[in-house]
Amino acid sequence: MNKLIAREVIKPMTDQQKPRDSVILDYEARYLRRRLLKCTSGDEVLVDFPKALVLDHGDQLQLEDGSTIEVISAEEELLEIKADNLHRLTIFAYHLGNRHLPVQIEEKRLLIKRDHVIEDMLEKLQAQVKHVLEPFNPEGGAYGLGRTHGHDHGHSHDQTHEHDHEHKH
Repeated sequence: MNKLIAREVIKPMTDQQKPRDSVILDYEARYLRRRLLKCTSGDEVLVDFPKALVLDHGDQLQLEDGSTIEVISAEEELLEIKADNLHRLTIFAYHLGNRHLPVQIEEKRLLIKRDHVIEDMLEKLQAQVKHVLEPFNPEGGAYGLGRTHGHDHGHSHDQTHEHDHEHKH
């Protein structure tokens, strides 16, 4: 087993070199600054970036010797949300965004992490909800930060969504 060090990320390009190995990471694990990752071969790679980054599926971690490790999005337990029409799907997206949830937005469906409270809300709104096991690649933050800021509201998730704190962006 080798210990490797990565200090740079290469975004996917058509002329990328063939990676020497890969790491499979879920959505949460792809947000990192310094962490020891286990490669599919069993080798370990220390990721040591100057600041926290979000790794996307297909990114490559460049090692000190110039070789690379490919980042693969792990399959996760998600909710697939569909609607009879685009207007209804937009309403569902609004309610999810109002709760600051990471959402993968596609042409005919939305994907979110499984949450029984949110699933119940969506079903009450007459969404077509199905459990799926897929990679999760949600939209980045609205302010170019690559990730929504997210915060926990517990599981009260009522329709009023009142806060006793401010959001500063």
